[in-house]
Amino acid sequence: MGKIISIANQKGGVGKTTTAINLAACLALSGKKVLIVDIDPQGNASSGLGVNLAENQKGVYELLADQASLDQVIYPTEIDTLKIIPSNVDLAGAEIELVGREHREKVLSTVLNDVNEEYEFVVIDCPPSLGLLTINALAVSQSVLIPMQCEYYALQGLSHLLQTLQRIKKSINPTLKVEGILLTMYDNRPLLTSQVENQVKKYFSEFLMKTVIPRNIRLSEAPSHGKPIVLYANRSKGSDSYVELAQEVIQRTKGEITSHETKLEEITQEITYEEWIKENKLRDFLKK
Repeated sequence: MGKIISIANQKGGVGKTTTAINLAACLALSGKKVLIVDIDPQGNASSGLGVNLAENQKGVYELLADQASLDQVIYPTEIDTLKIIPSNVDLAGAEIELVGREHREKVLSTVLNDVNEEYEFVVIDCPPSLGLLTINALAVSQSVLIPMQCEYYALQGLSHLLQTLQRIKKSINPTLKVEGILLTMYDNRPLLTSQVENQVKKYFSEFLMKTVIPRNIRLSEAPSHGKPIVLYANRSKGSDSYVELAQEVIQRTKGEITSHETKLEEITQEITYEEWIKENKLRDFLKK
């Protein structure tokens, strides 16, 4: 049986799509059969792998709307063992259409039924929201990988996201686990980076991935060429970091690392602005 991993964070610009593309590519190049599902209406994961739907082609929207079968929406990529279910702007209307559907939060589960028997890993690129599309992704996933930048708002949003995952685990998907929190666009020069990293270690150490994704210009350039970083610049720091991430995910999947199995029910911490000020010894302007 394969493993379905959602890449999710309600905050935009944290590296979700970059992580989805490059993790999937590195897993595929390690010899695994991988499927990436682009469930973001922006379709960046699709274009980032060089797949752009023509007018007569069908993608994840048609799959969710029962207008296409699974075989009709799976497309090849440059990597033989990596396939993709692409999306485009049409998917923006799916969230409204799903509202009236029976068992609306499990539509994706139904259409992806048995897909993980063919693929060893299925990676889902979620939109930057906690709407029905993301909930559908989390309902079908065994785990969720959370990319985050080292900044205060991302840290605060992380607390809210973990609480949302806890609710989804209780009501929709009892087997959902946190694969890990992945620090992205990491630059150790600003003081803020170390402050946020320390906060994550303090409150969420059980979930923190060992791999850190650095800020790297090659990672930013690769999508414009429709290639994952390992094909565009395989000797870059960005490429090395995603190869390392893929190895870590494989190890966790094999059970060699078990720290990611911490129960979501144990997450009760929420970092407030006052705690942030006190912890980092910054001036509390609220008292002026």
